[in-house]
Amino acid sequence: MVASNEPATAQQQVCAGLTLASGVRCEHPDAGVAGALGSFSPGSEGSDHGGSLRLDDVELPASNVTQDYLKAIYNIGEWGPEGASTSELAARLGVGAPTVSENVQRLAGAGLVHYKPYRRITLTVQGRRVALAMVRRHRLMETYLALQLGYGWDEVHDDAEQLEHSVSDRLLGRMDEVLGHPVRDPHGDPIPQPDGTVALPRAHRLADVTPGQPVRIARISDAEPELLREIADLELDLDTEIEAGSVDLSPDATAAIWVISA
Repeated sequence: MVASNEPATAQQQVCAGLTLASGVRCEHPDAGVAGALGSFSPGSEGSDHGGSLRLDDVELPASNVTQDYLKAIYNIGEWGPEGASTSELAARLGVGAPTVSENVQRLAGAGLVHYKPYRRITLTVQGRRVALAMVRRHRLMETYLALQLGYGWDEVHDDAEQLEHSVSDRLLGRMDEVLGHPVRDPHGDPIPQPDGTVALPRAHRLADVTPGQPVRIARISDAEPELLREIADLELDLDTEIEAGSVDLSPDATAAIWVISA
């Protein structure tokens, strides 16, 4: 086990206070309250709302399929390389690759994504606005279901997926007020704020951190509900402080946990 104060080797990098395992690169974006928006922040080039842009002002496409695709592209690229591949989208949305290619080309024609064959699909300025609005709806809904209605964190996703398309802006605003304007959902994913800012922590997968370091759990991926149950059975939650490598988790569960330096 590597002690937390042991200097990193030539094959290791220190990133945001964490010594990463050999071969793991420090590639996390320099985020912060607004860093995740980059050049798409309110008032930036391409904004037709100037500094007054709010996600509530974004006109959502009528098609739920379009909403789901834009949200999925954002989600896939949020904690890794920007954008999404065709195979990643197919797996996330549960459809075939030909269906993804057809729909992505339609989105490109509508000016919502950048698409070139065999390259990652990325969002345009307008596509990103729509994606952020949908992500906000989904994560606020998950948070409300968990904190106000007693849903388990392994139960919130599917119902939030249905409700995000129909909830009104007025109801969403009231839910936000009741919750105290949260900045993250029950899994630690940041909730985009009304002005489009996103507080994305500089976290890394627990599996990518050298053992022996004190870390704090910042995010637990909700991609696999059974992994959430495994993690909950060990009484691990957001903000729990542990020593990397000290908890008996399956490899998949270890990869689902993201941590910051404690």
